[in-house]
Amino acid sequence: MDIEELLPQQPEGSKEEQKKQSPLISLEKDLELYSDSVKEVAVAIMSEGISTHPIFVAHQHTVSIGEVILDRKELNTDWTIQASTMDEFVEKGIINPERKALFLKSYKKPEDYMCVFVIVPEGANFIYYPYKK
Repeated sequence: MDIEELLPQQPEGSKEEQKKQSPLISLEKDLELYSDSVKEVAVAIMSEGISTHPIFVAHQHTVSIGEVILDRKELNTDWTIQASTMDEFVEKGIINPERKALFLKSYKKPEDYMCVFVIVPEGANFIYYPYKK
C-alpha cells in the first residue's frame, strides 16, 4: 500500500485547507526528513540478523510496540518513529499468523522502501514509503 491510498478523498477547498485536514501530509514531510536515519536503522536490523523484515511505527501518541528511534518532541516534528520487526507484529497479534504469508507477499524491498505502520485516531495501516535517492 502506498501513502496515497491512505489519504482521504480530496475535499473541496483550497490546498491550504486540504493540508490542515490530513495528518498524513505532515507524515510525508517527516518521513522525507527521517529517510536517511530510518534506512540506517533498517540496514542495521537486517545486517545484525535481527530481522529481514523491519517495520517502522509512525504515531503521535504512546504505543507499546518497537523502540523509539526518532522522537517528535526531541526533534520538534509531528511524528514519532519506532523500530520493530514483522516477528514482533506477529507475536503481538497485529499481523495474524495465518495472514503472515500474505503480508510477506506484499512486503516491498526493504533496501528501497520503509515499511511504516501508521497509527492515527481513526485506525492504523501499513504504507511503503521510498527512501530518498
